[in-house]
Amino acid sequence: MVKTDTKEKFHVITVSVPALTADMAAELSGLLLPYLQNDVKNVILNLKELRSLDEIAAEKLVKLQQNFYEKNSSFVVCEMQKPVEDFLDSVNLLEIMNSTPTESEAMDIVQMEEIEREFLNDE
Repeated sequence: MVKTDTKEKFHVITVSVPALTADMAAELSGLLLPYLQNDVKNVILNLKELRSLDEIAAEKLVKLQQNFYEKNSSFVVCEMQKPVEDFLDSVNLLEIMNSTPTESEAMDIVQMEEIEREFLNDE
């Protein structure tokens, strides 16, 4: 269901299924929440292979993202396909998701958020 690539400051998780159901989103949460206990807590969720999801799955992704930010970690979604983006927009979830067109931009956001957290911790 997912492929994981661990970098120095984040994990890139690529969803490797064309459709994401509520049950699969719950399973994804179960896989990703333990990362919050690691030294490397930030996650980039690459959705390049995802073509559809249901509203409950979308809400679970938003909740997952909120869990990461509540724990001072980054969670950025990238490479969303147009049908997924349009669906999220239609259920008013796209605007509250931290998303970027490319994985490279997602990496930049994670790096900037890390610098910001370090700066705020130094004050």
